[in-house]
Amino acid sequence: MIPWERVGDTITTKIDRRESTVLRGLVTQIDGMLRARLADTPQDELAELTGIRTGATTAPEDPILSRLLPDFHRMDGDGPSQEERDSAAALRSLHEPELLDHKSGVAGVVLDTCPPDGGLVKLSLEQAQAWLSAVNDVRLALGTTLGVTDDMPDELPEDDPRSPHLGVYQWLTWLQEHLVLALSDAD
Repeated sequence: MIPWERVGDTITTKIDRRESTVLRGLVTQIDGMLRARLADTPQDELAELTGIRTGATTAPEDPILSRLLPDFHRMDGDGPSQEERDSAAALRSLHEPELLDHKSGVAGVVLDTCPPDGGLVKLSLEQAQAWLSAVNDVRLALGTTLGVTDDMPDELPEDDPRSPHLGVYQWLTWLQEHLVLALSDAD
C-alpha cells in the first residue's frame, strides 16, 4: 500500500491483493460479529408499537464486542449502585442499535470501495471518514485479541503465536495514521 493522497475532495491509494484480502476479511469478521449482536437482541413489543428501536440492556460478554460496544454510562469503581446499573442498561438499550447500524454501515463502505483483487482505492471525504471508523474497529478488535498495551514491544519473538498478527495490527495503524494525515492535508 502506498500512502494516501488527497487531491481536492478525493483521497486515493493503491492496495495490493494480499492487503485487500486481509482488510476485507477482518472487516467482514467484525461486521459479522456486530450483526450477530443485533440479531440476538430480544424483540420488544413496545418498540414494535412505537417504532423506537431498542437494543440489548447488558454489555456483551465477548471481550472484542465489549471493546467495540462499551458502556454508555461510566460505573462507579467501588461497585455500581442499582441506579447506575439501571441507567447503563437504559442507555445501552436506546443507543446500541444506532451504534451497531453505524459500525455496519462503515464496514459496508470499506467492502464496497476496497477492490477484492487490489488496485486503486478512490474515496470521497465521507467515505474516507467511514474507512477511519472501520479500520479503528478492526484495530480495537485485533488489539484486544493480541493484548496490545502501551509497553508491548514492536516485535515479538518468532515463536510467539501473536507475532504475525502484531504485524497486521501495525500495518492497520500505519494505514489509519496516513489516512488521517491525508484527510487533514489542506490543499
